[in-house]
Amino acid sequence: MRVALSLTVLAFIVFSPFQALADWFFDTETGAAFSGYNDVRIPGDTGTLFSLSEDLKSDPTWFVRFRLGGTIARRHTISALAAPLRFFSEGQFVDDVYFTGRTFTKGETVRAVYRFDSYRLTYRYDFLLDPVELGAGITGKIRDAAISLDGNEFREYKNTGFVPLINFRLHWPFISHLGFLLEGDALVGPQGRAEDALAAFTADLNDKVRIRAGYRILEGGADNDKVYTFALIHYASLGLIARF
Repeated sequence: MRVALSLTVLAFIVFSPFQALADWFFDTETGAAFSGYNDVRIPGDTGTLFSLSEDLKSDPTWFVRFRLGGTIARRHTISALAAPLRFFSEGQFVDDVYFTGRTFTKGETVRAVYRFDSYRLTYRYDFLLDPVELGAGITGKIRDAAISLDGNEFREYKNTGFVPLINFRLHWPFISHLGFLLEGDALVGPQGRAEDALAAFTADLNDKVRIRAGYRILEGGADNDKVYTFALIHYASLGLIARF
C-alpha cells in the first residue's frame, strides 16, 4: 500500500503543471481470479519443482485493481496502477519437496500463499483517436512477490524488483456506445517474461462513465539460479472508468 500511495503521489506531481489541461480518470476493476499452472522451484538450480495449483489445491480468489491517471492534449496519458493479488493453496505433497533450505516431507499437510502485487507507472501516446483509438507506450513495474509454505515449519521466498514493459491499447467503438477493448503490458526477455492483457466489451453510460466486462490473462515468470517460477492466472473481470 505504501508503494501504491507513492505512485499515486508521483502521478499527481507529474500532472501538477498540467492540472488545468488534463482529463483525469479513475479506473477500478474487480472479479474472480483462477490459477492455471503455477510452477515453483526455489532455489532455481537445486530446489524441487512443484505446482501450487496441481500438487496443492488452489481455490479461486477475488481481486481488485485501481488506476489513477490523466490525459493531456487528448493523446498523452500517464497513469499509476495498484494491482494486488493473493492465492491460497493447501494439501499434501506426494513426494518430498526441497524449498528454500527446508524439506517438506510427503504426506505433510502444507498451506501455501502466492502473493504477486504489482505497482506500475505508465506513459502512453495515442496514435489514432477516431474512430478507433490506438496507442502504445512504456510501463515501469514494481513487482512485490512472495511464495510461502507453512507445514511443520514456515519458509518464505520474497522478491521485489523493477521490470520495464511495453504498454498497448486498442478501443474500437463498433456500435453506438458499445465497444471492444484490448489493452495490457508485456515484455519477453532472456531469463523471463511478463504479460498482463485484458480483452473486454465496453459500454458508455454517459460521456463520463464507461463500464466493461471481459477476460484478463496474467502470465510470466523467471528462470535463474535463485528462482524458477512461472504462473498463469485467468481473470473474469468487471471494470468501471470515471472521468472528472
